[in-house]
Amino acid sequence: MAKKINILIVDDHPFIIEAYKSTMAGYHPSQFEFNITQANDCRSAYDIITNPQMIPYDVAFFDISMPPYEEKNILSGEDLAKLMKNTLPTCRIILLTMHTESLKINNIIQKINPNGLIIKNDLTFDELLTAFDKILKNENYYSQTVVKFVSQNSGENMTIDDFDRQILYHLSRGVKTKNIPLHTSLSLSAVEKRKLNLKDLFQIRDGGDEDLLREAKNRGFL
Repeated sequence: MAKKINILIVDDHPFIIEAYKSTMAGYHPSQFEFNITQANDCRSAYDIITNPQMIPYDVAFFDISMPPYEEKNILSGEDLAKLMKNTLPTCRIILLTMHTESLKINNIIQKINPNGLIIKNDLTFDELLTAFDKILKNENYYSQTVVKFVSQNSGENMTIDDFDRQILYHLSRGVKTKNIPLHTSLSLSAVEKRKLNLKDLFQIRDGGDEDLLREAKNRGFL
């Protein structure tokens, strides 16, 4: 009898979802039966994960960049991955991203420690098949670009936490610094201090919010 594997796929690109399905359809069909649930934004994925009747997913794929769910401060696939790890710790998490900036990749590994991390530019059918095979065998998988960043050991050990990301997000939406405390649990002084720390991290010497946002986008944090 084929072993049933519950899969959650969260991605706003239909062709990526179809690539997942095609890979699974050809993966030892006599041995495995895949039950696939899909979502295409943070809100629908949040509703699935927080549903008291959620099925016990074995594997979850999350795209990093997706339409946010602002009301719950779920701004990306990273937030969904952390939510899933807290809700269902046995679920194996695979993250996909278009970002190829070393600081961003190292930040994901340090903050989330996913079972799989794949750069979409590395993604081929063989790459996805290899990743899926390793994940089902309870091994971790990093795509070749991720492995390169890890092996370089760049020393970028500073991380950007959830509050930093919320500040960047609200600034990018046109919220003034003085009003960010209305959208987060931070005080105004904490927001200003964190903005200064972010500018130091991004090596912005004399720039304003536009420079901070531009550099955050270039480095994959927006």
